[in-house]
Amino acid sequence: MTLCAATSVNVAATMRALEASLRQIRFGACRLLTDAEVSPAHPEMEIVAIAPLRSSAAYSDFLLTRLPDYVATTHCLVVQWDGHLIDAGRWQAEFLAYDYIGASWPQFDDGHDVGNGGFSLRSRRLMELCRDPAFVVVHPEDVAIGRTNRAWLEAQGMRFAPRDLADAFAAERSGEPHRTFGFHGVWNMPCAIGLEAFWQIYCQLDERGTLKRDFRSLLRDVANGPRGMSRAARMIADRYLK
Repeated sequence: MTLCAATSVNVAATMRALEASLRQIRFGACRLLTDAEVSPAHPEMEIVAIAPLRSSAAYSDFLLTRLPDYVATTHCLVVQWDGHLIDAGRWQAEFLAYDYIGASWPQFDDGHDVGNGGFSLRSRRLMELCRDPAFVVVHPEDVAIGRTNRAWLEAQGMRFAPRDLADAFAAERSGEPHRTFGFHGVWNMPCAIGLEAFWQIYCQLDERGTLKRDFRSLLRDVANGPRGMSRAARMIADRYLK
């Protein structure tokens, strides 16, 4: 399995997410795909130069059309700065029986509800199919895989994990991070890694757009923690005064 992340923003936080995963599992490879000039702190992390990803849509296109170029193993575990492995003891061999698994989407009830791509396990054969001319490339990339093209992918023999297994794999909008193998979502970080660790990461961020949707809940968590009022005041200033 290859541990992989691709980004042009929040690179330091992404490296920390990779390191958090590397501390618990030895992977076949670990690659940070980025245009930033950085040196990894972990000896097993390889920095691979790519063209800048200037938008979230560019990120989606990269994962759907270029990611297989950097993965030689049968599976790839995709992480982002706000989603990574939490508890290796919750790994299940059954995860590898599927071509795609990510945290379930509670907003969908049509059976196409697996799932989130921010922390996801993908087979190489699925990633190659995403480059097939018949695959409809849309943004975001996890919706392209899990919903727009799911029926077509399943017709090609791809297997999506059932919802209960996806919920054991990762928490995002449903589930609890401390009961899953991994997590995704900045709103989950205070619970998943602790308030102090979240604050240290927050201070390193150079792009905070993903905080907007859940700003109030994050603000509440920070305000109830150490130096809560001053930290909450900084968050408000970062959002509204810069």
